Amino acid sequence: MTLHRSFFVASLTSLAFLAGCQPAAETTTSEPVTAQVEVTESNPQQAFMAAFAPFCGQAFSATIVEDDAPSPAWDHPLVVHVRDCESNVVRMPLHVGDDHSRTWELTLHADHIDFQHYHRSPDGNLDATSPYGGQTVAAGTATAQAFPVDEASKGRFMANGLEVSTTNTWSIRFIDANTMAYQLSRPGRLFEVHVDLSTPVDLPPPAWGYEGSE
Repeated sequence: MTLHRSFFVASLTSLAFLAGCQPAAETTTSEPVTAQVEVTESNPQQAFMAAFAPFCGQAFSATIVEDDAPSPAWDHPLVVHVRDCESNVVRMPLHVGDDHSRTWELTLHADHIDFQHYHRSPDGNLDATSPYGGQTVAAGTATAQAFPVDEASKGRFMANGLEVSTTNTWSIRFIDANTMAYQLSRPGRLFEVHVDLSTPVDLPPPAWGYEGSE
């Protein structure tokens, strides 16, 4: 299923103005600064990143729709905050009840998108496996991108007894104009969250370790 063409035309135009809706940068991280990538309609990865522009600065409720290894830790309201919209970077904290430890980060490069997860303790320190994630190995589409686990993440998983996670693939896709999906998959494991983009909710507290202005 794809979004309406008009949605992506507007989104592609919006990408040039993403910097205008960004709050202050997250000063406790050391993520690299990347060069700006010129926007063209023919590049599905640019179109994919541009699709976040209409939601920049807003928060949305989310629901777990698939989890074959459920944990009580997820039995809380979920909120995704499309917080930082920079020229080539989108950051989205995922809040699970009073747990404000998680932030998703997408970075557009000239030939791929990098997707990383940052987990922080209340004092702002990264946990031992962070950051972890992967990069696209195919062009994908304007509505869906997949991120097989990268070598750096495999190393962190192995060092922390999480060998099972070395086969992870994450994906983010826009099911329709009102729904974004986040998925983790590997042999024997499937976890998927749907984000309701139709109705913004109140902004959550700052993610742990964030020192910018909300």
